[in-house]
Amino acid sequence: MLEMLEIEPRGEAHCAVIWLHGLGADGHDFEPLLREWGLADSLGVRFVLPHAPQRPVTLNGGMVMRAWYDIYDLSFDQQEDRQGLEEARGHLLSLVEREKARGIAAERILLAGFSQGGAVALYTALRETQSLAGVLALSCYLPLAGRLAEEKRADPERLVIRMDHGDQDPVVPIAAARRSVEVLEAQGYRVDFHTWPMPHSLCPPQIDSLRAWLVDRLG
Repeated sequence: MLEMLEIEPRGEAHCAVIWLHGLGADGHDFEPLLREWGLADSLGVRFVLPHAPQRPVTLNGGMVMRAWYDIYDLSFDQQEDRQGLEEARGHLLSLVEREKARGIAAERILLAGFSQGGAVALYTALRETQSLAGVLALSCYLPLAGRLAEEKRADPERLVIRMDHGDQDPVVPIAAARRSVEVLEAQGYRVDFHTWPMPHSLCPPQIDSLRAWLVDRLG
C-alpha cells in the first residue's frame, strides 16, 4: 500500500475521492485546497491523497522523484511506459478496494488527479467494469490512447468524465488534451471538457467550478 494522507469527515464517510498528484509533487500538493472546500464535513467525503513511489524519470535526466510512471518525452504519443502505467493502475485499484472494504460502494468513489496523476486516474477509470462516481482529469492527457479501443472496459453510458485544461499550458499542450477528448469521444465516451486562461495550474473560477461539480457528483 502506498504512503498517503487522508482528510476525514468529522462524522461517517459516505463517499471517497482518491486524488493523485502530479510529477515530482506528493499528496500534500492539493491538501490545502481540499480542506478549504470543506466537503469532508458538508458531504461526508473522505479524501485519500497518496504519494507516488520514488523512481528515476527519463525526461528529467534520470533524476529520482515521486512519479506514477516514467516519462520519456513530451510528445505524449510516442514511446510510453506501459509497465509503469499498469503498476500505477494497480496502486489506484488497491486504494479503491480499500475504500470498498471500509464500506464505501464503488459508485460513491471518484478518481481525480492533476497532470500525471490525472492521466493515471483517466487510464484506470476507462479500464474498470465497476461503476465509479466519475473521473476528474486536470491538465493531463490520455495515456496509451491507441490501445483504448481494445482495452476499454468502462460503460460509455455510465462513466462520467470531466477534463480541464489551461489554454496556455507549456507542460502538457492543450492540443494533447484535445486529441485525448477526440479519442474518447470516438469510443462513445462523453467528456465534459473545460478550458481556462491559465498555464499548467488551477485558476480561481475553475476552482469554484470544480467544487460545484464535486457537490453535484457526490452530494
